[in-house]
Amino acid sequence: MASETSVDYNRTKEFKEFDDTKAGVKGLVDAGIVSIPKMFRRPAEEVVEDLSSNQTNTEVPIIDLSNIQDSSRRKQIVDEVRFASEEWGFFQVINHGIPLTVLDDMIDGVRMFNEQDLELKKDLYTRDPAEKVRFYSNFDLHASQTADWRDTLTFSFRGDDLNPNEIPALCRKSTLQYVKYLRKLGETLFELLSEALGLQADHLGSMGCAKGFSIVCHYYPACPQPELTLGVRKHTDAGILTLLLQNEISGLQVLHEGQWFDVPPSRGALVVNIGDLLQIISNDKLKSVKHRATASHVGPRISVPCFFSGHASMFQKPFGPIKELTSEANPPRYKEVELGEYCARFLSRSLDNKPLIDYYRR
Repeated sequence: MASETSVDYNRTKEFKEFDDTKAGVKGLVDAGIVSIPKMFRRPAEEVVEDLSSNQTNTEVPIIDLSNIQDSSRRKQIVDEVRFASEEWGFFQVINHGIPLTVLDDMIDGVRMFNEQDLELKKDLYTRDPAEKVRFYSNFDLHASQTADWRDTLTFSFRGDDLNPNEIPALCRKSTLQYVKYLRKLGETLFELLSEALGLQADHLGSMGCAKGFSIVCHYYPACPQPELTLGVRKHTDAGILTLLLQNEISGLQVLHEGQWFDVPPSRGALVVNIGDLLQIISNDKLKSVKHRATASHVGPRISVPCFFSGHASMFQKPFGPIKELTSEANPPRYKEVELGEYCARFLSRSLDNKPLIDYYRR
């Protein structure tokens, strides 16, 4: 018992010492480490399993949103969205209306923030979820078994309007410009998903699905031992819908039919995936699937997911299967849950735990 307590204490100590530096994973790389700390090392059986698994070249569906206002073209797009959301839970969109310069500037802003002097970043380092602008490494650091190889800068647009001056100057203009386009694309995607479910185009929008979101900017430094760790452990996204921007370095993988599939970056494309909450309200019609990000010798990899997960004004609102999607033959498969309770449960847990969706199955 004494040795077990000692092991637990040392683990806690290592995590705390890392967190107290406020330098994140990049701080370790800047210090010149050649061997990653134990806190980042995956269980040996996971590493062996990955080394023995087969890689395939099947591509996640790519959907072209051009000419979306043409009725026949729109029907084709809706059919493609339906197939991808039911079978994969993931797809990429191209010709989505966000200019390349806006995407590139967003990536550059994230890079510049992370690569500035540490003393200029430390003031934003916090684990307080009430803060609208936060810099940290691993949101579940003190609850997880192992840490992931990434640092994160988060902007919350889920409550009152975020004061632009709270956004770091190096990425302020690029973030605000990106947000302007994201709002419009989010509305479009929720229309397409509504139609894919056989509902009126404004159904998901009228539920508030497109109202609140967070932009989470991940920075994955080059890793000296990438096979021993991950950029993000396997998980499903708890929210409604995720839109992901990534730079040119690969890392995202999707679990499909028991195998990991790479989602290689494509310049100008955005990755879209279904969240747990959308699987709940669609009554399992749409699929939220596990995914992860690998670490790499090459870096930095930068990814910017936008998580649509409801506005703070909706926290008292119950979410459950949409009535039009249930029947006597297809009864509700989930219990209703208030959005605030759902979000609180997410924040209190680790990515290591069982998927959030499993708590609400009937």
